[in-house]
Amino acid sequence: MRHLDRLVRRVLPRSLLGRMLLIGFIPLLVTQGISLELFYGNYLKIVSRRLSAGVVNNIAMTIDIMERYPAPSDRAWILRDVRDRAQLHMTWREGESLQRVGSNHVLGPVDDDLVRDLRVAIGRPAFVDWKSDRHIVSVFIQMPDGVLRVDTPRKRLDVAPVWLFVAWATGSALLLFCIAAFFMRNQVRAIRRLARAAELFGLGRDIDPIHPEGAQEIRKAAVAFNRMRDRIFRFVEQRTSVLAGVSHDLRTPLTRLRLTLAMVPRQGTIRAADLQPDIEDMVADVGEMERMIESYLSFARGEGAEVPAMVDVRELLEEVATAARRAGARDVSVLVTRASYIVVRPAAFRRVLSNIVDNARRHASHIRLSARKKRSSTVIYVDDDGCGIDESRRESVFRPFESGRDGGTGLGLAIARDIIHAHGGEIRLDSSPSGGLRVRIVIPD
Repeated sequence: MRHLDRLVRRVLPRSLLGRMLLIGFIPLLVTQGISLELFYGNYLKIVSRRLSAGVVNNIAMTIDIMERYPAPSDRAWILRDVRDRAQLHMTWREGESLQRVGSNHVLGPVDDDLVRDLRVAIGRPAFVDWKSDRHIVSVFIQMPDGVLRVDTPRKRLDVAPVWLFVAWATGSALLLFCIAAFFMRNQVRAIRRLARAAELFGLGRDIDPIHPEGAQEIRKAAVAFNRMRDRIFRFVEQRTSVLAGVSHDLRTPLTRLRLTLAMVPRQGTIRAADLQPDIEDMVADVGEMERMIESYLSFARGEGAEVPAMVDVRELLEEVATAARRAGARDVSVLVTRASYIVVRPAAFRRVLSNIVDNARRHASHIRLSARKKRSSTVIYVDDDGCGIDESRRESVFRPFESGRDGGTGLGLAIARDIIHAHGGEIRLDSSPSGGLRVRIVIPD
């Protein structure tokens, strides 16, 4: 079996276009072959046998009559009558003998049928000449005292030129094959462009989005590639901005540490109580740097190692609400009209909701978590009655280091959007019916 599989792989074309053309051409060839065989079996062979039997019966009957009435005058009358009534032109060649028997074959079953019927009906050596005259078929029959030549119109034996049907079958197959090759080539060209774009993108080259073309599945693949390209570019851009901001954000506490250390006396006796304020400041600076670095690492790590799982939206929102109440939220409610499930990375998605609720807890007194099931997605809302965010800043707060409060790293919403985009969803900010801010999260099914 393995040897057969290796042989098939060696014979099959390597390109997709070649295999698609082979898949289309082989059934077409088999269909045309079956049609040709059915034509022979159901039409041409039957009609050919009937026509040859009719001509041979006329010849046999004429020979029988000639043997019954051997007189020269009767023979002449018989041959003349057969020529006029049966379209058989017979001539008598007295004293001659046949040099060959059988037939000079032509395309189709008619020659074999005629030779067989002559052998069965007459039982004498005979030769059929199909090629001397394209309009006449000559039959030479060996008689006891000579050779009887019978000329009959070819149309009495030949139904139609068989090559015409063969040409039609072959021509139509080639035409259909060329049309299929043209359309398949267009489809394969779109796949080649997609493969080329993927290869260049994998080499790190900046390529333009692919224009979707071809069949529906290929268009979907191109659209998916463009979305993947945008997500990766956005991913790289966000992490590049984080790396660029590390030195900027860490520079301030590092500068304070350097100044504090520079002011520590190098000589003499130093009292611990005198250094206590400076030590406390340095410990605070180190703690601030630890929080920054932890936020940076969380953002750069992402949540890619976690396995997606089916999650009950109601239970997830209840868990986040309970954690928010323990953290000091005064009024957190959950509203889910019907059971809904989403496939997400549970810890990562819980972290997104916790960050959003934690931001709302600092600015609002009432928070409401709700969910709604749509046709092909689940929408989760986080509403509060706080001061909200100006419409002009609702996009910029998703950028790294954009913080609305002192001491924040500005990575909470950036991390949230990064995780939501990794799930194929989207997150945006709107005005809440409660008067504050609404965070809208869409997760596709």
